Amino acid sequence: MSELRLILEAFHFIRPVVLLLVPLVVALWWWVRATRTRRDVPGEGIAPHLRAALTVGAHGGGRVTAIDTVAAMLLLVVVGAAGPTWSRMPDPFVAQSAPMVVVLKVAPSMEEADVAPSRLERAKQKIRDLLDLRAGARTALVAYAGTAHVVVPMTEDPGVMVPYLEGLTPEVMPVEGERAGDGLALAERLLGGETGPGGVLVVADTIDPADAATLAGNAPAPPPAAPQPAGGEADAPPAAPARPAAVAVLAMLPPGTDDRGLDALSVPVVRQTPDDGDVRQIDRTLNAAYRQAMLADGDQPWQDQGHWLAIPAALILLFWFRRGWTTRWALALAAGLVLAAPPPASAGVVDWFLTPDQQGRHAFEARRYRRAAELFVDPLWRGYALYRDGQYAEAMTVLARVETAQAAFISGMAALKGQKYRDGVRAFQTALERDPDYPGAAQNLSTAEAIVAYVEAAREASDTGEDRGIGADEVVYDNEADRGVETEMKAPQEEGAGLMTTEQWMNTVDTRTGDFLRQRFQLEAAQRDPGAAR
Repeated sequence: MSELRLILEAFHFIRPVVLLLVPLVVALWWWVRATRTRRDVPGEGIAPHLRAALTVGAHGGGRVTAIDTVAAMLLLVVVGAAGPTWSRMPDPFVAQSAPMVVVLKVAPSMEEADVAPSRLERAKQKIRDLLDLRAGARTALVAYAGTAHVVVPMTEDPGVMVPYLEGLTPEVMPVEGERAGDGLALAERLLGGETGPGGVLVVADTIDPADAATLAGNAPAPPPAAPQPAGGEADAPPAAPARPAAVAVLAMLPPGTDDRGLDALSVPVVRQTPDDGDVRQIDRTLNAAYRQAMLADGDQPWQDQGHWLAIPAALILLFWFRRGWTTRWALALAAGLVLAAPPPASAGVVDWFLTPDQQGRHAFEARRYRRAAELFVDPLWRGYALYRDGQYAEAMTVLARVETAQAAFISGMAALKGQKYRDGVRAFQTALERDPDYPGAAQNLSTAEAIVAYVEAAREASDTGEDRGIGADEVVYDNEADRGVETEMKAPQEEGAGLMTTEQWMNTVDTRTGDFLRQRFQLEAAQRDPGAAR
């Protein structure tokens, strides 16, 4: 669905009763216009050409007058007060980009070189371009051939996905085939743990005709189990599979090549292009479907868009300063108000029109979270911006000022990301005390408690009774329960060594990513069907 069609379908007025003032404004305009209509001047005793020259307003009936601009301005104000809207209020704790699962076919046919350098390598390039375009949006990766596997669960960091994406080759798949339905089932299971509807992008060169109905949602797909992938972020708690808001297919075929399975699909099929036009089309398609699904969320209020009509109303108001359209003292009063207003100290032009919170909202929606945190005055928004920027300790400090369940929840998330697990437990407990039904608080509390129990159990297991000192280059976790000795991790002592980058860390691992994926996929396939893995 196009953006324009989506807006037109959702358009309505929040306060339609205000529109009853429209006939009143029109009647007032007509009455003033009628009373100012020029009356005929008697023509006896005066030459016609002199009569026409001495008559004021003889040809003014078609000119724009003051009452016309007043009526237009009043109509804009009335329509704006009625609350035109076509979108829901965005939830600050829900991503504004659709969560997406990329389902990549990894089969021998994808190694054909008719799409340079190969269908599979070109598909990987397209996925990386899509990750860059959706910077910060939650994305997961699933690979399928004869079996389907979660490569990377939902993450907001595209850097986590790239190494695993590069390691995908047909050799790592335990069973040959093209079971796209299994990949879709895993994608639906991943999306079931998200707070909002998401989309699925299937990247393949061909589709088995037997899977065409499954991809279109006309037939159920077999629900394979979703094992915990090694590496990346932890999976969300198990959830019932949910039909995604949209399913799209990126066809990795050269121009002029057809496929019976692709032709049978009723979902959008985008052919790969040499430029990024295909990637942008997919992003628009998935986001439009996501916004359409969010419009059906009755819990979120509608966003009043009437303030935009204040701009043309103000521009029309400028016509009042024409000679004869308003009293002279109005201009003097306006000038006096402008001169009397104290100039803002070190304020820019944008400060004349937008409050700091409004400026922060624009920066937040542009994913400039650090700048948003600097602009926001509202502590809830400022704390959330700090959290999204990775400043977890600062976010917890700011959110402590807000006594709401939302603030406690996001503070708990910041604590978990900052490895302060006990603080996370306390924060989620606080969120449940303030709102026992707050979404996700109970599940996250259980997760945080399990992490704390695991860390303490590890300390107990490592307790040898020895008195070990703590050096300056050792990382120590908290031990409030005093269970076992403090777990220690020696930091690298090489000369000039600092924090290692992701690439440096990956270079220290002897096993290649492809070898790791092959072993994990074979283990998962064996757990599902002992006779399936090759």
